[in-house]
Amino acid sequence: MKQTLLIIDAQQDLIEGSPVEEAVFKKEHLISTINKVIEKASKCNVSVVFVRDLDVAEGRGKGFQVHENIHVPKDAKSFDKSATNSFHGTGLLDHLRSQAIQHVVIMGCVTQHCIDTAVRTATVKGFDVTLVGDGHSTTDSKVLSAEQIINHHNETLHGHYNVDHFSMVRNSDEDLFTPLHHTYR
Repeated sequence: MKQTLLIIDAQQDLIEGSPVEEAVFKKEHLISTINKVIEKASKCNVSVVFVRDLDVAEGRGKGFQVHENIHVPKDAKSFDKSATNSFHGTGLLDHLRSQAIQHVVIMGCVTQHCIDTAVRTATVKGFDVTLVGDGHSTTDSKVLSAEQIINHHNETLHGHYNVDHFSMVRNSDEDLFTPLHHTYR
């Protein structure tokens, strides 16, 4: 089964915070988890794709780049987006289809916006999805803590389906690149 690791908005200013952004919840853990999963992907010969949000740091400079402590593979693909949805207005969908990808492992920022949208959109577009439960983060909202938001989305998105394709939530210590979706069909 062809698969890819999709890392969304793991950008310097989103993770570390800036004058206009608060740092994400457990940022050191997030960076460590992303690096661990990138290493697993490399060992399994799974491609890595990054998506960056053009709204972060006005789309330029160090703040816009993938976090400096994330080990970006030399052959990683990158797409820039101007919407919450990583598939909207980018070449991501065409890239995944051209590579015959069937399974997408997703992680990054921000849980209730870009991560949630990517998981749901990917299932509609014909991919099975594994969301890395300990590999996405956010900040507190006015009504929920970041931890509550993350836990809520892990619960909600586990088993989310669009008839033929659906999402599972698994933690980074699991064998993410051995999909278990067939056990639920």
